[in-house]
Order: sequence, then C-alpha cells, then structure tokens
Amino acid sequence: MVVYLTGLVSLLLAALSLGPSFAHVLEAPPRLFAWSPELWREATVFNGQFALFAKVGAPLDVGAILAAFLLSYLLASERPAFWFALAGAGLLAAGLAAWVTLVAPANAVLATWKPGPIPPDFEAVRLRWETGHMVVAAAKVMGFASIALALLAPRLASGSS
Repeated sequence: MVVYLTGLVSLLLAALSLGPSFAHVLEAPPRLFAWSPELWREATVFNGQFALFAKVGAPLDVGAILAAFLLSYLLASERPAFWFALAGAGLLAAGLAAWVTLVAPANAVLATWKPGPIPPDFEAVRLRWETGHMVVAAAKVMGFASIALALLAPRLASGSS
C-alpha cells in the first residue's frame, strides 16, 4: 500500500509540476512569432502573470523530485520498476537543473528591465526564456512518463493486461 500511495503522490506531483511548464510550451508560438516585443515584455515582466508559477511551481518541482526518489527507493527490489522510477526522478531533477541554468539567468535579466524602450538584448533574452521553458517541459514529460512506467512495470513484466 505504501508503494501505491507513494506512486500516486509521485504521479500527482509530477503532473502538477508539468502543468505550468506545458502551459509555457502552449503559449510559446504566439509569444515568439506573433506578439510584439512590447506586448511580450508587458505580459511577462511588468504585470506579475507568472508570479504564482514560481511560488507554487518551485515547491511542486522539489516535491515531485523527492517523491520520485522515494518511489525509486521503495521499488529498489523490483526491476525494471526501480530503473524507471529512478530515471523519472533524474529527469525531473534535470528539468529543475535546466530551469536553473536556462530560465533563471533570463529571469535575472528580465528583473532589470524598466518601462520604456525595448532593451537591445530583447530577442536573445526572450528566446532563451521561451526555449528554456520548452527544455524544462520536455524533461518533465519524460520524467512523468518514466514514473508512470515504473508503476506499470510489474504488470508489464508479468504479462498481465
């Protein structure tokens, strides 16, 4: 029962962590190709649209990683479930690492922007911010899938349907 509950919590936290990241991916095409620089900057930087993404998303990311590592620990004697759970935890951690290395530096630049003329580095910062979120989402999707496979692995291995 502990493994099932931990698996459920792990999947829920991974899904909730993935949600905001996937939302960024869905928003990216118009934000990259249709929105004016002024609209992008106004929506992204000045009006707090993404404030809850950090306040809620960061604890969800950490919780999802910890729950997946706990799940892998609980599945240590069950192969291949252990490897899928461990891969899921690692991929979720890779998503957080990608956020720290790709998105956080862009956020630091965004925090210095003031109303007025569009900064000369706008295109590079926007591209890094948008594509960084895409990389994060890709890692989280693969992490979620790996955790799901960990929970399905005993059934797959036994040939049950």
